[in-house]
Amino acid sequence: QLQLVESGGGLVQPGGSLRLSCIDSGGHLDDYAIGWFRQAPGKEREGVSCTSRSGVYTNHADSVKGRFTVSRDNAKNTVYLQMNSLKPEDTAVYYCAARFTSYTNLCWSGANEYPYWGQGTQVTVSA
Repeated sequence: QLQLVESGGGLVQPGGSLRLSCIDSGGHLDDYAIGWFRQAPGKEREGVSCTSRSGVYTNHADSVKGRFTVSRDNAKNTVYLQMNSLKPEDTAVYYCAARFTSYTNLCWSGANEYPYWGQGTQVTVSA
């Protein structure tokens, strides 16, 4: 049973950085494509980034391109989201999600593509 746990959120000033981690404590993360999503108060959940099983293929939303980087260490069952040059509009609860797939170099941007979700971690960007 896949068990995703996010960590690394917190309060940061505009222009600062955070690194989120998504750890699988119950399964084999290398069998799964991983997506990062966020949801701000009063807004719909939106896709941020995703990574294929291999980590070779990644995708980022236009709003975070050049600032956020997704990576993974399958030996540690961990996926990371490095967030740089943070802006107040990045404030949200961030979730990682997983989809079992036989494709090693594919990931998806839509939340409905992922059946497994973590509990989320709060990121607040404020002076």
